[in-house]
Amino acid sequence: MTYERIVTIGTDHPSVAGHFPGHPVVPGVVMLGEIMEAVRQRVRSNIVFVAMPTAKFLSPLTPGETLVILLEQDAEESVHFTCQVGSRLVAKGCLHYRHTSHGAEDSQ
Repeated sequence: MTYERIVTIGTDHPSVAGHFPGHPVVPGVVMLGEIMEAVRQRVRSNIVFVAMPTAKFLSPLTPGETLVILLEQDAEESVHFTCQVGSRLVAKGCLHYRHTSHGAEDSQ
């Protein structure tokens, strides 16, 4: 089953100002945070992330662009992700997680 989340990181995001002056780019870690949030919304239970066996950032994301995050459940606790702006592939990879008891902190 595929899950889609659409996000836009604005020019006012705190990480954008220094990354890079004159040519702003959304840091990969900010994109990764949005991907992890998409997984949480998809799974709808308490999880911790335990591994990221693959992640490739293929094209820069500039502030204000609409990022489409697509998740494809791979196994019970594994999800593949792709991130696109229009037809341009920005990032792809895989995250592993495990279910936790209610109220557990995640390892983000």
